[in-house]
Amino acid sequence: MTADQPIGVFDSGVGGLTVLRALRDRLPGESLVYLGDTARLPYGTKSAAAVSAYALEAARALVEIGIKALVVADNTSSAHALEALRAAFPGLPVIGVVEPGAAAAGHASPTGRIVVIATESTVEAGIYPKAVLNGRPGARVVQQACPLFVSLAEEGMVDGPIVEQVARHYLAPLFLDPPAGERGDCLLLGCTHFPALVPMLRRLLGREVVIVDSASTTARAVEDLLDNRGLAAARGGAPAPICYLATDSPERFARVARVFVPWTIAPAEVGIAELGRE
Repeated sequence: MTADQPIGVFDSGVGGLTVLRALRDRLPGESLVYLGDTARLPYGTKSAAAVSAYALEAARALVEIGIKALVVADNTSSAHALEALRAAFPGLPVIGVVEPGAAAAGHASPTGRIVVIATESTVEAGIYPKAVLNGRPGARVVQQACPLFVSLAEEGMVDGPIVEQVARHYLAPLFLDPPAGERGDCLLLGCTHFPALVPMLRRLLGREVVIVDSASTTARAVEDLLDNRGLAAARGGAPAPICYLATDSPERFARVARVFVPWTIAPAEVGIAELGRE
């Protein structure tokens, strides 16, 4: 692996573009290849075995391109497939979004009362509480599955009365009307779709609740890893290119991408990746 190779970024769909955006903001000189498995999303309702198989197929496609590091920008895959990926591709740095986000939440929470919102599969895996407690023993971690948030973000519905009503349904017992002494003080976004909802969540929960976005913390972890391994691209100069791949419907990928990145992606810029090939 060399410094001039790209970083591979994989997600079950388009939500991982929040991680891609954080990487571009922090490391503009790094070439990036993004692969969204849009034909099989969402992963959050799939079995652990299926998620692991899909993640291995996506990683193999990126490895064939010649990446120097793999960022698993999907919380469900990070929960179920990270060790399998590291075993399948020894020597390739593989970074998930769970550990950086959990470490940041443990550090940011004033009292250790942390609420994790994620997909059903990520919640069932229980990886976030374990990761938080590894860094902050004694923290009180509550998980809440928020499957509708994914669908709303995919449709570009990230604010307004309907979205706020859904958020109240999920979060009122934890933040707005909790039992005495049980109110969370930190909200950890355990799904890469959820940063798109931050303006609404901030307004609903107030400034006293710390919101931790695993995308930005993952970008910092990638920067540290590349520096430590001597794989960082030269700093400065023009932004490096980004390659986009999807497993289905480049048109929908480009349309939904507007929710997650501030630049325009044309359908013609999105290539098709055929997964499942050995």
